[in-house]
Amino acid sequence: MLTAIRGFKDILPQNSLLWAVIEDFARLTFRSFGFQEIRTPILEKTEVFTRGIGEHTDIVEKEMYTFTDRNGDSLSLRPEATAGILRAVLEHNLHKEAGQIRVFTLGPMFRHERPQKGRLRQFHQIDMEILGPASPLADFEVIWMAWSIVNGIYEKTAQGSERPDLRLEINSLGCPSCKPHHREDLLIFLENRREQLCPDCQRRSLSNPLRVFDCKLEQCKNALKGAPLLRNYICPDCVEHLKLVQDALHAVNIPFVINPLLVRGLDYYSRTTFELISNELGAQGTVAAGGRYDGLAEQMGGPHLPGVGMAIGCERLLLLAEQWAEQQPVYATDIFVAAMGDKAMQTALPWIKELRKNGVSVLMPYESKGLKALLKAADRHNATFALILGESELQGRKAVLKDLHSHTQTEIAFESLLPELLDILKIAKRTSNNAWKP
Repeated sequence: MLTAIRGFKDILPQNSLLWAVIEDFARLTFRSFGFQEIRTPILEKTEVFTRGIGEHTDIVEKEMYTFTDRNGDSLSLRPEATAGILRAVLEHNLHKEAGQIRVFTLGPMFRHERPQKGRLRQFHQIDMEILGPASPLADFEVIWMAWSIVNGIYEKTAQGSERPDLRLEINSLGCPSCKPHHREDLLIFLENRREQLCPDCQRRSLSNPLRVFDCKLEQCKNALKGAPLLRNYICPDCVEHLKLVQDALHAVNIPFVINPLLVRGLDYYSRTTFELISNELGAQGTVAAGGRYDGLAEQMGGPHLPGVGMAIGCERLLLLAEQWAEQQPVYATDIFVAAMGDKAMQTALPWIKELRKNGVSVLMPYESKGLKALLKAADRHNATFALILGESELQGRKAVLKDLHSHTQTEIAFESLLPELLDILKIAKRTSNNAWKP
């Protein structure tokens, strides 16, 4: 029997509704912040990521899915969204058309990591970028959006349970004028402790020393005690930049902590960086993360174009939503047409057409069966109503609408069937207590 690739997971019908709830809510949030959707290819020239992410990152060195195509070009599946979005912006000169670009995307990313709960080789992200402004208020808005989406999903699913255990951590990674001084002192510090570090951190200490702060192993945490911290090196402009981000967060009552050890795994980050973390997810607790990357456009051959962005891990947000929810979402059909016989089916088809045009979900049987079998089929499809149409209903020109939840039923004349059905469905949707129902 054929099976899926390790680290690649099917999203089955019973799970896809929850995905849709999260994605739809994210789109509504982005729209309220004035963002437009962009869709970039999942396959890019490898150079997009080596120049954008950095050659000496774990992603480029160990995790990318890279191959040479028939033309001899090196191509890679995207491991993150920012580099591809910036490539598209520069290629199509979007930065020349507007003073500020606000875009988001949703979709799969790919990294060859060891699969575990909350971390797959094909994973999905909700990503957004603001390009153009260098203002700390742009950094703040990115953090605000991450906070709004994750907490909004909690509000949509939890229905009165305890507040989620979410922690916002922020830090400054400095700018090109203050980073080199820290790097120089950090390299000297790590040189004297290299043997105490894990093999990955020994490699990082030479090529990307700031990344050693991101290691979760106790031996590395102990070896880094007393290491020079970036906060003691950042220039006055970077200090002021971070202060203004904090002031804005205070203004909208978003709690946060400063974590001087917080770094990001990609070379392009500068100044503000942040993570939104949940203790409910164990080791893979980071739900959203991002920061500022003012020099990335120049690294990719473009003009100076300040930028800031963030990504939310869909699989991790999904795990949280499943924990928060008092009940899991179920797909509900509005009406199951219990038509008995060919003549009944032909009579119902024009109604089905109009109902679907009005956004009503309608299922119809393909085979002529008895009423008992049709009502069982309606239950299997979680239908709210069954529209019963048999020989006696055809003769009396009245269909029977059965409420499959309350088990009550009413007759509706053929002449007024469509407007009455639509009114009944509107009332049913208004009074439904199921927050998950689409």
